[in-house]
Amino acid sequence: MGDPSGFLKHTSRELPVRRPVPLRLLDWKEVYEEFPKETLQTQASRCMDCGIPFCHNGCPLGNLIPEWNDLVFKDHWHDAIERLHATNNFPEFTGRLCPAPCEASCVLGINQDPVTIKQVEVEIIDKAFDEGWVKPVRAAHATNKRVAVVGSGPAGLAAAQQLTRAGHAVTVFERADRIGGLLRYGIPEFKMEKRHIDRRLEQMEAEGTVFKTNVNVGVDITADELREQFDAVVLAGGATAARDLPIPGRELDGIHQAMEFLPIANRVQLGDLDAPTITAEGKKVVIIGGGDTGADCLGTSHRQGAASVHQFEIMPRPPETRAEQTPWPTYPLMFRVASAHEEGGERLFSVNTENFVGENGKVTGLKAHEVEMKSGRFEKVEGSDFELEADLVLLAMGFVGPEKPGLLTDLGVDLNERGNVARTSKWNTNVDGVFVAGDMGRGQSLIVWAIAEGRSAAAAVDTYLEGVTALPSPIHPTAAPQR
Repeated sequence: MGDPSGFLKHTSRELPVRRPVPLRLLDWKEVYEEFPKETLQTQASRCMDCGIPFCHNGCPLGNLIPEWNDLVFKDHWHDAIERLHATNNFPEFTGRLCPAPCEASCVLGINQDPVTIKQVEVEIIDKAFDEGWVKPVRAAHATNKRVAVVGSGPAGLAAAQQLTRAGHAVTVFERADRIGGLLRYGIPEFKMEKRHIDRRLEQMEAEGTVFKTNVNVGVDITADELREQFDAVVLAGGATAARDLPIPGRELDGIHQAMEFLPIANRVQLGDLDAPTITAEGKKVVIIGGGDTGADCLGTSHRQGAASVHQFEIMPRPPETRAEQTPWPTYPLMFRVASAHEEGGERLFSVNTENFVGENGKVTGLKAHEVEMKSGRFEKVEGSDFELEADLVLLAMGFVGPEKPGLLTDLGVDLNERGNVARTSKWNTNVDGVFVAGDMGRGQSLIVWAIAEGRSAAAAVDTYLEGVTALPSPIHPTAAPQR
């Protein structure tokens, strides 16, 4: 503990300043200014090095938070990245995208603002990349066992990196044209620039992981072929079946799922398209869904030049401070303002959409009303009906589980009561040699859970492969990896 009285001397929590709204709406770069090193070290000194560090429990990865806080305060940055990488393969992702349950369980947060754990984390990894400390970690020996990882989101990438480092020959299959899953095409550039994915993939390729894009497993390679060619399979395809809103007028043009809208905007930034084929430019936009995906749609709509944006949330507006039903150290229910919310738009809470209206087959608006919770059910507030004009409606209501037809049905894996892939405590499915990690088995969740499950599933696969005889003759093509 570098400064035992740090939390007493520095009671204020400081975070990086966000760039001015008018300036950041002119580009798609990340919204934060640089954070001075001295300020960061002051924030790290607020960590109390608790006898029982509840932040460990709050973080699904079990990050050694007090240790690397102390190392940053003492200016031992190289040691800090070693401790950070000991539990987290991709802190550059979590430091930008995780809602930080570790901070919610910080002991200092009982009666003060918690330590800025997430910011310390991202500064450590960014410095490590800048200094050239992030190098390939190659396996000591090859096992000649082959593993297929289906899906290249955070769960799949974490599983692949761990298994490659254990000496197995790992191939990651991705049906999109680039590696990254929702990190690549679901997260807007202003939340995480894609260069962070690319530099990590360079490390993984140097370690020996093979990436195959434009391969829809279950179609381009059958389930039987997959099992014949690999000693083990890790299903990490995510929960990509979006929740729909089957109300009158849903068939009208101009109503899209968030994951139809967001990837197109990302492809423009990647140079694949000159202009988005679904755009908010000049339109009256309504976003249905008040979570992170809705905020991503909001920030994207602002940058595309929407005429107006309304965001609906069926739940009531959270309280300004931690709600009584979510006491420390649980993740607090409270009102949050993302960077996208700062940029404009109107947030409406306790609203339910009744139907869409349109002309000539195109959406022109919607009818909605307020709701209130009674006996665990949403009930209409009489007399609260209203209509709102809309040229573009984006559905951002989350996901209902993995896509079933194709790979999952062909493999014959069991599903649980929620429609996710059923698994045991050892991460295996009912099909021998087939494991599952991340949202495909857990349901829609946090990036830290995805990475944690990818790591755990990889350990289970490694143990399983100890009792498996390697398949004869290599299957991997000799062509250069694709991503």
